[in-house]
Amino acid sequence: MIELLTEEYFVLFFIMAIGIAIGKIKIKGIGLDQSAVIFVAMIIGMIYDRFGIQFQFSEVINKFGLVLFIYTIGMQAGPSFFKSFKAYGYQTFILITGMLVMAAIVSVSLVSFFDLHKGMAVGLFTGAITSASGLAAASEVSTSPYVKIGYGIAFPVGIITIIAFVKMSVKLFGVNIKDEEEKYKLDIEDQNYSIVNRHFSVTNENVDGKTLKEIGLRTITHCTLARIMRANGDLIIPCDTAILYTGDIVKVVGKSTDLEMVSMIIGHETTKKIPSYKNFESKWYVITNSRIVSRSLREIDLMQNYTATITRIRRAGIDITPYADFKFRYGDKIMISSPKENARAFSQIFGNKLSKLSETSFLPVAIGIILGVLLGTISFPFLGLNIKLGLTGGVLVISILMSYKGKTGPIIWNLNASANQLLRQLGLLLFLIPIGLELGSQIIDTFLLYGFKLFVVSFFITLIPLVVTTIIGKYVLKMNFLVLLGVITGGMNSTPGLTVAETMTETETPQMAYASVYPFGLVLIIVVSQILGMIMG
Repeated sequence: MIELLTEEYFVLFFIMAIGIAIGKIKIKGIGLDQSAVIFVAMIIGMIYDRFGIQFQFSEVINKFGLVLFIYTIGMQAGPSFFKSFKAYGYQTFILITGMLVMAAIVSVSLVSFFDLHKGMAVGLFTGAITSASGLAAASEVSTSPYVKIGYGIAFPVGIITIIAFVKMSVKLFGVNIKDEEEKYKLDIEDQNYSIVNRHFSVTNENVDGKTLKEIGLRTITHCTLARIMRANGDLIIPCDTAILYTGDIVKVVGKSTDLEMVSMIIGHETTKKIPSYKNFESKWYVITNSRIVSRSLREIDLMQNYTATITRIRRAGIDITPYADFKFRYGDKIMISSPKENARAFSQIFGNKLSKLSETSFLPVAIGIILGVLLGTISFPFLGLNIKLGLTGGVLVISILMSYKGKTGPIIWNLNASANQLLRQLGLLLFLIPIGLELGSQIIDTFLLYGFKLFVVSFFITLIPLVVTTIIGKYVLKMNFLVLLGVITGGMNSTPGLTVAETMTETETPQMAYASVYPFGLVLIIVVSQILGMIMG
């Protein structure tokens, strides 16, 4: 039995099981999740050190966990990374960049002021913003043992500080949550985030007698005409050759502000509704056919081939207005309105096999990681220096690009959400457990050497950027406070912080802001951590 305490596989799964179980414990909805394993590993490391048990995990386990964790991060961030800039504007992303850079500067400044080891700055930075991905990136470029020690000390301080700040921010800044909710509802209507449908009466004589192709409604307004009803009640299929006449009623799907343009082109909105076509049906289909992935809506041309219209697209829970150059991704859901006799063909065209979404091939993951590792070894000339992306940088860049591309030949790069989450969790556990075990044997000596200074430094590394960013966001950029909380917690990738913000409002405002900036924050944390690791490591 004692021999098992030095067997890697037993210790690994023992720490994993205990850590995950503790991470599921929530107090007022807040828990540590997978991050709890590092504290369990630290305690085990302290016990081993106390009783003189010599044990260390193989570096292969740590490296395997690192590349798997970073690769799945890129897979998660890739599809929305480049588009996320449009959601809240560049000002928001400058705000997040400033927040993280400020945290790094505060780390370096306080470490220098308190005369701590310079490698401690990297660990304290990643721990104070509670980022395991930042630690992963910094560990790859820094050889200092203080990186991991700083993370272990600053991590719990960072969690508590973020939670307390979000909780107290409403009173500190004199915010009325109800007012913010009302403002957000007005803003979301103006900025047009949601997809809706409305009915219009054709009253504009300029479109009378013209075909839909001649009017160019979709091109001008980015909206989709779903149904047409004549004045006598006849229902018409909305194909390119369909003609509009004054007195017709049309149903149009699109964003709120775009629908305002429809009224200018066609005529005023009406409360009269078009009944469902007797021989038509609207049905959701899931993209599981690999031959459709990365092809555009224009290429499929359902209207020409099947007299059908894609009226709505849903990706990762977000509704998207169909447009000609939209490219399908594996797992997208599309709503198609078509004659019933043609609907049978769509399952064959698009796949529509929910069981396939649960199937995962590790081949694209292996190929992607190989390409990332190779890219990380290549030197790039920059300002007279030869720069390498390194292991984490190379894997991250490849995973983002491959996820964004979606498909290369027969290979589908995108992982479904459940597979990505499982592999990401496994990678994080394999990365954190060896680090935590190593920390346990060193952290007491470090604490005895530096005392409570490390906790004080960690507190200010977290607090100062939070306060300054909130002040700028609220008073300079005039951001909605609920959106601001989502942006801040998303920029730091702080799930506990978001959980607290969610309890403040009945709306989904913080969650939407968090989701929009999360990919950018995720990648930026890794970049800043690597740069800080190279400078201070």
